[in-house]
Amino acid sequence: MATIPQQAYGDFLAAVKTNRVKQVTISPKRIEYTVSNENSEETYFTIPDLLAESLPDLLQANGVEYTVQSPPSDSWLGTLLAVVLPPLVAVGAGALLLKYTEGSGGVMGVGKSKARTYAQGKTGVKFADVAGVDEAKQELQEVVDFLKNSDKYTRLGAKIPKGVLLVGPPGTGKTLLAKAVAGEAGVPFFSMSGSEFVELYVGVGASRVRDLFDKAKRQAPCIIFIDELDAIGKSRGNGMNPSGGNDEREQTLNQLLTEMDGFDGNNGVILIAATNRPEVLDPALRRPGRFDRQVVVDRPDRSGRVEILTVHANNVKLGEDVDLELLATRTSGLTGADLANLVNEAALMAARNNRQAILMADFDLAFERVLVGLEKRSRVLNPIERQTVAYHEVGHALVGALMPGRGKVEKISIVPRGVGALGYTLQMPDEDRFLMMEDEIRGQIATLLGGRAAELLVFGKVSTGASDDIQKATILAEKAITLYGMSDTLGPIAFANSQSQFSDGDTNTRRAVSGDVAIEIDRLIKETIDRAYNMAVAILKHNRELLESTTQILLDREILDGDSLKAILSQVKSPEG
Repeated sequence: MATIPQQAYGDFLAAVKTNRVKQVTISPKRIEYTVSNENSEETYFTIPDLLAESLPDLLQANGVEYTVQSPPSDSWLGTLLAVVLPPLVAVGAGALLLKYTEGSGGVMGVGKSKARTYAQGKTGVKFADVAGVDEAKQELQEVVDFLKNSDKYTRLGAKIPKGVLLVGPPGTGKTLLAKAVAGEAGVPFFSMSGSEFVELYVGVGASRVRDLFDKAKRQAPCIIFIDELDAIGKSRGNGMNPSGGNDEREQTLNQLLTEMDGFDGNNGVILIAATNRPEVLDPALRRPGRFDRQVVVDRPDRSGRVEILTVHANNVKLGEDVDLELLATRTSGLTGADLANLVNEAALMAARNNRQAILMADFDLAFERVLVGLEKRSRVLNPIERQTVAYHEVGHALVGALMPGRGKVEKISIVPRGVGALGYTLQMPDEDRFLMMEDEIRGQIATLLGGRAAELLVFGKVSTGASDDIQKATILAEKAITLYGMSDTLGPIAFANSQSQFSDGDTNTRRAVSGDVAIEIDRLIKETIDRAYNMAVAILKHNRELLESTTQILLDREILDGDSLKAILSQVKSPEG
C-alpha cells in the first residue's frame, strides 16, 4: 500500500477554498482528502487544527463531500483518562510537595539554616593551637569556664555574656578562637557565615535565624558562631527606601536581635560573632544585653609572632640554622594566617629543592615570594631597562640607609617578581613600631622617591617604573597633612575621614572643605613631596660615585644582600656632613 503524503493543514484549507478538494474523510486523529488536478487526482492527509474554524461548515459552504469515521468502541477509556488523570497528578504532586516542605522548612528547604555542626568538643581546635592572642584567649576563658561550670556563676547571681563579638583584621584568628572555645568546653558548635542567611526569597533569612537558634537550644549548652557578621548586621536605614532593597537583610537582623533578647540567663547558648568592620554594625546589635563583650583580635606583636611560628613549625622539619626569633622580627605586621602561609611556602621551597629539612634560606625566599611575588627570571629586560632598574633600586637603598625609623635595607634585587615589579629593595624593621614621627614620614617619602631621583640624576629623564612609588608617597603625604595634622599653616585639624582601623586600604575620603582650604591642602602635599624629593636628590648627588659603583656590582650579581650590602651602605654619607 502506497504511503499517503502529508500536507500542512493550512494548505488543505486553501485547497478547499479554491474548490480543488473532491472528497474528504474525517477521522479523530487525521483528515484524508483528494485533490483534483487537471489530469489526475492526488490523495493527502493532514492533522486537524483544534483551534481552527468549524471544518464541516467550511466543507458544506464550498460544496465538498465528506464522511466522518466513528471512533473505536473503547475510546471512552482514553477520554476518561484524559479528563481525570491530569487533576489527579496535580493533586498528588501538591500533596507530596506540601509534605516535603513541611519537613524541610520551606520550599526546597530554603528556610532551614545551613549551619555546619560540630559534635561535643570535635572542632579539632584547642587553645594550645591558637597563639599570639593571649589577651583574647583570657577574655574567652570565662566563656569556657561558664560552659563547664555554670553553677559557679549562677549561684553568685552572675550572668555570662550572652554574646561575644570578635573584631580584628582578616587572618588574625577570630574563627580559630571560636572553634577553640567550643573545643575546650566540649560543647556542640554551630558555625555559619552571615552571607548564608540571606537568599533571593523574602523571609528566608529570618527563618534560618529561628531554625539555627531552635537547633542550638535543643543541644544547649552550646556555641553559635556567625562569621562575617557585617553581612547581616549593618546599621538599618531610616525606613524611607521606597524600593525596599534592604528589607530582607533588615528582617534577618531584626530576627537575630529578637533571638538574642529572647535568651534566658541559664539556657547555655552563647553567640560568638566575628567581623573586621565593627563600625558598620547596627547600634542595637552592639549594645549590652546582646553583645556584652567585644574582644579585639589584633595583629600579633613580636612575641606573638614567635609563638605562632613555633606552633606552625611543630608540623614541619626545621634545619638547625632556622631562627624563629629573627623571622618574628622581620615579619612585623603579618597576621597569623600570613605566618602560616609563610611556613607552608618555606616547606614547599625545601621540598622543591629536595632538602631533608627547611633552611633559613627557604624562609627568606618564601618571605620574598609572599611579600613581592613569584620570581620571574624568564622575563628578559633589554640593556637600557635593566640599567634603569638597577640605578632605580640602588637609589632607594642609598637614600633609605640615611632615613630614620624604617629599619635597615637588607636586600636589593633586579630580578623581576610578581605582576609588575622589575626589581625591589627589601627594607626590614628592627622592631615593632606603633607610631611614626614626622621626620620618619618625610624620610619614608624620600626613600620612595629615591629611585626616581636616581633615574633623573643619571639619565636626565625618568621612566614609568616610579609610578607605584609616587602613588605611595602621595598617599603618605596626604595623610600627613589631612589626617595627622602635620602642617604649620593648617594646624592640627583633620580634613579626612579616617577609615576603619582594621582595613588594609590606604585611601581616606576628604571632608567637604572650602575651595581655599582644598587649594592649600594640595599646595602643602606638593611642598612635602618636593622637599622629600630634593632631599633624595641631594643625597644621591653627594654619593654619586657610590651610586655608580654599587649599580655596576648589582648589574653583575643581580642581587645584593648580606655583609657585602652592609659594607656598601655603611659608606653612604649625608650631604649635611
